[in-house]
Amino acid sequence: MKGLTDTYTLSNGVKVPCVGFGTWKMPEEIASASVKCAISSGYRHIDTAAAYQNEYYVGKGIKESGIPRNEIFLVSKLPNDDHGYEKAIASCEASLKRLGTDYLDAYLIHWPVLIQNVDRLEEDLCETWRALERLYNDGKLRSIGTSNFLEEHIDLLKRNFSVYPMINQVQMHPQNPQEEMVAYCRENNILPEAWSPLIQGQAFKREELIGLSEKYGVSVAQLCVRFIVQKGAVPIPKSTTPERIKNNADVFSFEISEEDMKEIASLKKYGMIGDPPSVPRTHQVVGF
Repeated sequence: MKGLTDTYTLSNGVKVPCVGFGTWKMPEEIASASVKCAISSGYRHIDTAAAYQNEYYVGKGIKESGIPRNEIFLVSKLPNDDHGYEKAIASCEASLKRLGTDYLDAYLIHWPVLIQNVDRLEEDLCETWRALERLYNDGKLRSIGTSNFLEEHIDLLKRNFSVYPMINQVQMHPQNPQEEMVAYCRENNILPEAWSPLIQGQAFKREELIGLSEKYGVSVAQLCVRFIVQKGAVPIPKSTTPERIKNNADVFSFEISEEDMKEIASLKKYGMIGDPPSVPRTHQVVGF
């Protein structure tokens, strides 16, 4: 990858810009302003979710950017409350309305295992995936995928459907480098995406990352984003500060050595943030 305009190609031929812009925890007009800033800085991949409660403002930011909708890769996610066939279709329609668009470039199931459906996991995921397939076949979704799914969850869909996830967005960063998931996605023609590539701010506290950022003459954030790019995944950094929004995307003028990539990945000793996707959640997703 040589720049923000470079893309990956999904299994159905859809092109995905190689760096996304995250909007988790961005309220109202801050989301609009940040999305506009990101687009003016060259981002063309915008990520949101119904659970973030900012879809209207993300859509507003896209419109006010002046960039045509067909030049933006827009992603949203199905909230936990809306698993199931009919509910998933209605929820997606509501997201489209809030975002002010008649289609999404990708729509993801936000979390795999729910407390209320833990004893009927396969039935729950299949009902929900059928809804995404219907929306995809109707042209309202250009691609469909998953978020926070483990291999076993994707395998379940593969056993039951001919169309299975094109994207799997997971927690991926120096403390959770996801080597096995990246390999699994590569084997199954699934594009891995990385939420919280900056470890939700913890990256700036790690001496190993500070030292390497100084070695390469870049910021810690740039180092972390570049780490994901070199792993062949799509990083989705998030910021509301214009200077940092631009800085986070300026990662194509340097390359991390293989030795230093291994050193960065050694931070997995600190572990991931929060619960693994095997832990059932309540109806409401609390972010990510």
